[in-house]
Amino acid sequence: MTISTKMAEAINKQINNELFSGYLYLSAAIYLESKNFDGMANWMKLQAKEEFGHGMKFYSYIMDRGGIVNLMNIDTPKSDWKSPLEVFEYAYGHEKKITEMIGGLVEIAKSENDVATLEMLNWFVKEQVEEEASASKITDKLKLVGDNAGGLFIIDGELGRRQ
Repeated sequence: MTISTKMAEAINKQINNELFSGYLYLSAAIYLESKNFDGMANWMKLQAKEEFGHGMKFYSYIMDRGGIVNLMNIDTPKSDWKSPLEVFEYAYGHEKKITEMIGGLVEIAKSENDVATLEMLNWFVKEQVEEEASASKITDKLKLVGDNAGGLFIIDGELGRRQ
């Protein structure tokens, strides 16, 4: 069973979105590391790696279904923030946009009665619940501590333990 042209084109756009997400998280890591928040930078670098993995998962799916992968230019991500809170608020907002994009793919798959793609996308739907929850929790903690150096130090250490 071959993937439809419409579905393949939409997933190709999502590959670009996932690779952009990886660039965005790397950019955030650079900012955080430059401010000596090495734990938060670690979290962002691992998030970038995860996003690149998502892109590859979509890549493999298109290839497995007999489609063509078309790589597109990746936009330059934001690179300057005012604080770790602003970085994580931005990341949380970005994850909400990705969730909407995955929802759009689900709608196309439903309209085409593409059960195989719906099954594959189910993994991404669940993943986005996790992604949003993680970014939201970190954002909430950063709001709670504000500019308190001790609180930022604790959160930085906590995020540095992510493997």
